[in-house]
Amino acid sequence: MSTATAAHPMGAAPTATTRRAKVRDEADIVTSAFGRRSLAVLRLATGFIFLWAFLDKTFGLGFSTPVARAWINGGAPSQGFLNSDAVVGPLKGTFAAIASPATDWLFMIAMLAIGVAVMAGVGLRISAVAGTVVLLLMYLAEWPFGANAASTNPLVDYHIIYALALIVVAAVSAGDTWGLGHQWKRLPVVQSQRWLI
Repeated sequence: MSTATAAHPMGAAPTATTRRAKVRDEADIVTSAFGRRSLAVLRLATGFIFLWAFLDKTFGLGFSTPVARAWINGGAPSQGFLNSDAVVGPLKGTFAAIASPATDWLFMIAMLAIGVAVMAGVGLRISAVAGTVVLLLMYLAEWPFGANAASTNPLVDYHIIYALALIVVAAVSAGDTWGLGHQWKRLPVVQSQRWLI
């Protein structure tokens, strides 16, 4: 038996290159696990933004909606916004014209469905599309390009950041970590209709 084999029963002694590769592989595993968990936190936080909007507007928790204007007390969540001074710019008339009880229901169903789905880690593709559409409409309603704009950045405000967060968590399947993504993907209907992932 050679000296190298006696010292290292599994074979030749590791070289500096193999030791560096092993350290790199271990670092990649740690980085990958940390990255997955970070994206899961981003998913949970983004989903909670939508769920919180639903809860606050439904029950008037006093943050953006007082109890007197809660949906359960006869408030009109989307109509209140679409007919408010927060809507500015050239599309103000268009948004005021579509304000109705139907938009209240559509908005609230969207907030609840997107919030629950994103937090659960299921249906992330459809949630990303629906959430991005809602956020872009709100972005356009607040029209960040003029002198009366409430936004401090006309191109990238919180609506855009939230939309990008939705797209990222859907693109990387962030529902698989701390969510029900794996179980969701195994459902026969999801396997036959891949857009439901």
